[in-house]
Amino acid sequence: MNEQTVFTVTELNSRVKMLLELDPALQSVCVAGEISNYKSYPSGHHYFTLKDAESSVRCVMFRSYASRLRFRPENGMSAAAFGRVGVYPRDGAYQLYCEALRPLGAGDLNIAYEQLKARLQAEGLFDAAAKKPIPRFPARIAVITSPAGAAVRDIIRVAGHRWPLAKLIILPVRVQGAEAPAEIAEALSYANRHAVADLIITGRGGGSIEDLWCFNDERVARAIYASKIPVISAVGHEPDVTIADYVADLRAATPSNGAELAVPDQAELREGLLDTEERINQALQKKLGTLRRELTALQNRGALKKPTAYIDQKRMDADRQRSRLIAAQEKRLGALRREQVRLAAALDALSPLRVLSRGYAVAAKPDGTVLRSAAEAERGEMIDLTLTDGALKCRVEEIFAEAKGGKTHGGKKADV
Repeated sequence: MNEQTVFTVTELNSRVKMLLELDPALQSVCVAGEISNYKSYPSGHHYFTLKDAESSVRCVMFRSYASRLRFRPENGMSAAAFGRVGVYPRDGAYQLYCEALRPLGAGDLNIAYEQLKARLQAEGLFDAAAKKPIPRFPARIAVITSPAGAAVRDIIRVAGHRWPLAKLIILPVRVQGAEAPAEIAEALSYANRHAVADLIITGRGGGSIEDLWCFNDERVARAIYASKIPVISAVGHEPDVTIADYVADLRAATPSNGAELAVPDQAELREGLLDTEERINQALQKKLGTLRRELTALQNRGALKKPTAYIDQKRMDADRQRSRLIAAQEKRLGALRREQVRLAAALDALSPLRVLSRGYAVAAKPDGTVLRSAAEAERGEMIDLTLTDGALKCRVEEIFAEAKGGKTHGGKKADV
């Protein structure tokens, strides 16, 4: 048996690692497959597996490379991993040390765009209820863009032509590159902290998706959403739609269109005012014509031609009413007089004085009790005798009782 070299496990793993690293073909490879078992750790390192129908390979992407990802890898996503093949000596297993990751099919920027769009939409950053109204006549407008680009010149030109009363405040930022998102977000925050304007326009001219990518950054989107000042997003050309466009209170197709949407057109306002003036004049002329016709009609009324005619008519009505009242009163008084005469006659017919005038007298006791019968008097009693023209005081001497046939008997006479 030939003598063989004995390796420790560590020595064997190190030798295999060295052999793999010495192979130039394995130090720069691109491996395509489906991502599975994807995990991102707090350390910033990403671990996942690439697999196809028959095999799989473990992959690791350290934090320095993972921070450059523009999208979030997901399980089931087809991707191409770029990197080198090596061995992790502790486990003795080879793995792909990934330095870049690209999705297959759609580009990484497109996937990152769709992922961020879906997440922010789910959080409500695109909701119409959160949109703030754009002021119709802004006095100050903050423009957050590059001071050297064509966009700022277009905004100044269009806004100055349409509404020179608005003051433009330029907040210069970079609109391309890794530093651009932080600068744009900080400019939005600054404009709100210091209330520098009534309206904000942020954007830039057209370019590739990479050029416009800072307006697809989550920091910019959240800064626009947090702004208390209304924001118009004016990025790129008409077909370009960024995340900032969805979050902003109003989207403009271009920077020039952003200026058009931000301020009114003085020519249109002047034309509108002239049209309003014309319609007001027509309405006034129409109203004056109506009032003139009404005034003429009033002037032709009899009450205005002869003001006392109405009073005379009412005076005649009052006289007729007075005559009717007097006639009714006299008729009533006549009826009352006739009733009085009738009642007086009836009363007179029943009056004892009428009886006395025919020769009769009324006998009464001193207390006023009328004697109705001779039996009610007593001999020697004083009585009062009332006649038609006076009264007599008499003493009863005799009392004659009335017998049948009208004759008296057995009585005494009365002395006066």
